[in-house]
Amino acid sequence: MNLFTDLRALVIDSLTAMAAEGALPAGLDLSNVAVEPPRDAAHGDMATNAAMVLAKPAGRKPRDIAEALAPRLMADPRVTLAEVAGPGFLNLRLAPGVWQGLVGRVLAEGTGFGRSDMGQGARVNVEYVSANPTGPLHVGHTRGAVFGDALANLLAYSGHQVTREYYINDGGAQVDVLARSVYLRYLEAHGQQVAFEDGTYPGDYLIEVGQALKDKVGDAYLDQPEEVWLTEVRDFATDRMMDLIRADLAALGITMDVFFSEKSLYGTGRIEAAIEALRERGLIYQGVLEPPKGKTPEDWEPREQTLFRSTEHGDDVDRPIMKSDGAWTYFAPDIAYHFDKISRGFDALIDVFGADHGGYVKRMKAAVSALSDGRVPLDIKLTQLVKLYQNGEPFKMSKRAGTFVTLRDVVDQVGPDVTRFHMLTRKNDAPLDFDFAKVLEQSKDNPVFYVQYAHARVCSVLRKAAEAGIASDDATLAAADLTKLGHEAEIAVAKKLAEWPRLVEIAARTHEPHRVAFYLYELASEFHALWNRGNDLPALRFLQEGDPATSQSKIALARAVSVVISAGLGILGVTPVEEMR
Repeated sequence: MNLFTDLRALVIDSLTAMAAEGALPAGLDLSNVAVEPPRDAAHGDMATNAAMVLAKPAGRKPRDIAEALAPRLMADPRVTLAEVAGPGFLNLRLAPGVWQGLVGRVLAEGTGFGRSDMGQGARVNVEYVSANPTGPLHVGHTRGAVFGDALANLLAYSGHQVTREYYINDGGAQVDVLARSVYLRYLEAHGQQVAFEDGTYPGDYLIEVGQALKDKVGDAYLDQPEEVWLTEVRDFATDRMMDLIRADLAALGITMDVFFSEKSLYGTGRIEAAIEALRERGLIYQGVLEPPKGKTPEDWEPREQTLFRSTEHGDDVDRPIMKSDGAWTYFAPDIAYHFDKISRGFDALIDVFGADHGGYVKRMKAAVSALSDGRVPLDIKLTQLVKLYQNGEPFKMSKRAGTFVTLRDVVDQVGPDVTRFHMLTRKNDAPLDFDFAKVLEQSKDNPVFYVQYAHARVCSVLRKAAEAGIASDDATLAAADLTKLGHEAEIAVAKKLAEWPRLVEIAARTHEPHRVAFYLYELASEFHALWNRGNDLPALRFLQEGDPATSQSKIALARAVSVVISAGLGILGVTPVEEMR
């Protein structure tokens, strides 16, 4: 149930009737007519822009349209007032029964309240994390992992078929460096003294990998040239690192559907097939690029290269796909990987990258546009940096990782639920401060605590109701006399509940799961405000001594809040708590 959609349908029906009667021209495009919360809650419960968007095509003044539309809307029992404002906006006030009835609908639908078929089963691939398999995940990966997973949950909740995918970067030079680093740990496991030169990975996490390699092959690789052991050690080390990464993701409650190996693209003809598909579209050519910005002619050596004509699909410059020595550029396997996604039949692709990949956005969008003939949209979401603090002081680096703070450092300190929620308290492309002390603070300023506390308070009400012998199962509460919910603070909570289905659709459409976290904080605020009002006004308390019927109506409102909080936390990947410790 989406109350805003229901009221928009009323507006559309009224406009259609006006056109049929000649009060408006026939055939008007009504697609831009919207019903939304007013900018100022004092102006009403909902507002429609119908008169504003139809005035020009209808050849009428917006106020004239609004004044003709208003009485038609008020003929509906749900609308108590339709008031023309400004140049032609129409503000609506709804009957209390609308909000009271909504509480019953929440309880009847349960966590299905707010679910949407907006996606219509569209197949969406969400690729996120995709860290190099050279070490444990760090805090930057943590933000991308949480964002991508919450976005995947949100899309699934709104009617999409979602595939969660991790691209294993195991085809580049970095995995050779990993192999050499593991070989040093292997020698160390045999009691040899080793030195980690620049360009190797010195983190302690490779000690156990070197020992595991020794346990597997014994002394077979001792005193052997690199060509003897490099391939085998590279594969062994990559597998071990991916086991570590899977365990890190599991610690955050993340399970991928697909792990796609970059290495599988090489020597299999898949890169060649993708480039050939572009060639058939006339988008591959031999050419010389202009000097990059900031380069002088003396700095720039023009040379003929194999180029992708990405400017025909929105890029700023054409992009090299092959080096002068005949080797593929880094871009070529990425083209092939996305060609594979398109070939798997996805209707839309989403990539979650770190902020340092911003320069890759236009070229990847151009490649997908070209390979799919514009049929498959690609949305690339960039996640900005996370700054870590402990009581306001910068957080120290991890000795185990050697150079960075790991995902496990974060999760071990504050837990997966706090980590996930806090990572979504800012939009993905805004920097995020993460203070280990503040995210555990029990105060209104900590949104994680504030939302969880609201859910725990509802659970405490349900426990007390059971102790008092008041039936409080959802079916009983849904059938309660909800007309007893008449106070403005109670109606305010119901109004906030009504926004949930609309919020889900907006967040899913814009690919912005942080909106869910923001909404949950606002809902918790309304609920806590009602709770606190009950301290002064006994009539607002959820348990009314000697009056089980009134108690059930008020408990129904509280339970509806917990239903929506549970659904929202589920999208964020956070477990709602029943008690605060």
